[in-house]
Amino acid sequence: MPTPYLHFQGRCAEALTFYAEVFGAPPPMLMRHADSPDAPEAWRGTPHVMHGDVHLPDGPLMASDFPPGMEGDPQKAVSVMQALPDRAAVQAVFDRLSEGGDVVQPVQETFFAPAFAMLRDRFGTHWILMAPPRAAPAGEGVAGNDVGHVGAVAGQVDRVRVGDRADHLH
Repeated sequence: MPTPYLHFQGRCAEALTFYAEVFGAPPPMLMRHADSPDAPEAWRGTPHVMHGDVHLPDGPLMASDFPPGMEGDPQKAVSVMQALPDRAAVQAVFDRLSEGGDVVQPVQETFFAPAFAMLRDRFGTHWILMAPPRAAPAGEGVAGNDVGHVGAVAGQVDRVRVGDRADHLH
């Protein structure tokens, strides 16, 4: 599974700390440009993050700040998809992440999931949140863990619990 790597304009530490709080994860690991013995002189006095990561239920989310003086648009064309166990969990995470952000699609039932939502948080990160499809009775469409194309989006959601670190099942 690819690991998302996000870029911020000087707010990486704040964003990863917030994401850790939202998902009940341990504090993020942060390595700053100023800590590098090879950092250019202009970078040594900045709080910019060279690399950081936080462990979400589905795995690590890695990030950094753009190097000092470098322009960039944080997460302009990328969304982080996070599967959650049920509608209540989707709503709880959506409510926290949307504080100070923009709602693209509120939490709602769709033809492919009992809860689906999209938003851009206050740090510019786009999120897709969804609960897994309900299991259909035997012989009626999608059932159990055989979720067809939706499974490509939802992944192994049966192992995810908000507030817990999920170990990957490989």
